[in-house]
Amino acid sequence: MFEALFQTFDEPESGVALSARLAALREELLRRKLSGFIVPRADQQQNEYVPPSDERLAWLTGFTGSAGMAIVLAREAALFVDGRYTLQAAQQIDASAWRVAPLVDPPPESWLEQHLTAGDCLGFDPWLHTSAAVEKMAALCARVGAELVPLDSNPIDAVWVGRPAPPLGPVSVHGLQFSGESEAAKLERIRHEIGRLKADALVLSDSHAVAWSFNIRGADVGHTPLPLSYALVPKTGRPTIF
Repeated sequence: MFEALFQTFDEPESGVALSARLAALREELLRRKLSGFIVPRADQQQNEYVPPSDERLAWLTGFTGSAGMAIVLAREAALFVDGRYTLQAAQQIDASAWRVAPLVDPPPESWLEQHLTAGDCLGFDPWLHTSAAVEKMAALCARVGAELVPLDSNPIDAVWVGRPAPPLGPVSVHGLQFSGESEAAKLERIRHEIGRLKADALVLSDSHAVAWSFNIRGADVGHTPLPLSYALVPKTGRPTIF
């Protein structure tokens, strides 16, 4: 019910603008000797709400829903959405360039299996995918004789003119009257668990976990008081927040 309050109601991009963006991406993929590229609606922390600088799916396709993925090949391009967004996606994309397909049943891997061929190189940004998703895509590519290629930089960023800068909002302390437990007490419990597991340190890659562990809040993500961050908590010594 409340999700509608967070949707984007801006006028969709014109088909001409979207077509030019898709063409620019394909030129960049050709320059990198890639057969295709996977575009998730995601940021590095897999947040539901992402900053404007990570709205690559919306920039490329015109689709502004909160979940989805696109796959761009040399001659085919598909936008995968769940049932909530089927009508919205059809209204926002350039129908002459994109096909709207299910995100779940059948999954995007089924579409890829029909369109990839042996020798193809499918690129992806490893910062934007979970390990489980990468393993699934890699297995699919192996079945058809293609290769899944992790990229050092995102090709969309290379062609996105006027891309917003990544957020760098202020970070504030979340007081004990709100958190109910001090940062020191939380870190002590975390370190106890690190020792129990016979590990040397814990890497936190989830901004929610960082915010909770250190009793901090931020303003990097809309509708969620998070600082986009990572942390390293050693078994002994000072932790580091990135």
